[in-house]
Amino acid sequence: MTEPHEASATPADYRLLLPEGWFRLALEEERRAASVEALVDRQLRGADHLAYLRPQLRAELMARAAESYRGGGIELYLSLQQAGALTIPASLLVTLLRPEPGRALPRLDDLARELAAEAQPGREVSMEKTAAGRALRVRREIRTEEETQQGEKQEQYAFDSVTVDYQLDIPGGQGQLLLTFSTPLVQLAEAMTELFDAIGGSLTWSSA
Repeated sequence: MTEPHEASATPADYRLLLPEGWFRLALEEERRAASVEALVDRQLRGADHLAYLRPQLRAELMARAAESYRGGGIELYLSLQQAGALTIPASLLVTLLRPEPGRALPRLDDLARELAAEAQPGREVSMEKTAAGRALRVRREIRTEEETQQGEKQEQYAFDSVTVDYQLDIPGGQGQLLLTFSTPLVQLAEAMTELFDAIGGSLTWSSA
C-alpha cells in the first residue's frame, strides 16, 4: 500500500481495507459483463444442480451494477464471506460526488447539522475522524414495505436493512467520496455496524 498523501494534496486514488471474501464488481460498461460473469461463476462453482439460476443471477447483478453506475457509483463490493454454510449478505457502494456547474457541494459540517436537526427514528448522525480525514457518518435502520398481487389477494411484505454512510471531502477540491454500506442482517446490526465502521475508518488517499 502506498503512503497516503497529505490532506492538502490531490490524491490519484484511495485504498480500503476489506475483509477476505469481498468481491469487487466492476461498474464501467466495458467491464461490467465480464465482472458479473466472474461473480456468477464463483457463486455457482461446484453447484451444477443450481445451473438454472445462472440467467436470473446474471440479470440481477447486471441490473444492480447498471443502477449503481447511473447514480455515480464507481465501485461496488459484495460480501461473499461465509459463516458456516451461510453467506453474510452485505455490500459497499463507493460513489463519487461532483458539484453541479456553478454550484458547490454542501460542507460536511453543515450537512451534519441539517441531518441532526431532522430527527428520524433509527438514524444517527455524527462527524468522525478517519485515516483519510473527517467524515460525516450516518447510520440508519430502514424499513420499507412493498405490496404484491397474488391473484385476487394482495399481500404486503416488509424489508429491513441497516445502512452506514461515510462521506468525505476529497483533498484538492475534487468533490466528495460517499461510502454506502448496507446489510439486511438487522438482527446482527451492532456487529455489522462495527465491521462497516472498521472498513470506513481504513480509507486512505494514495498517489497511485
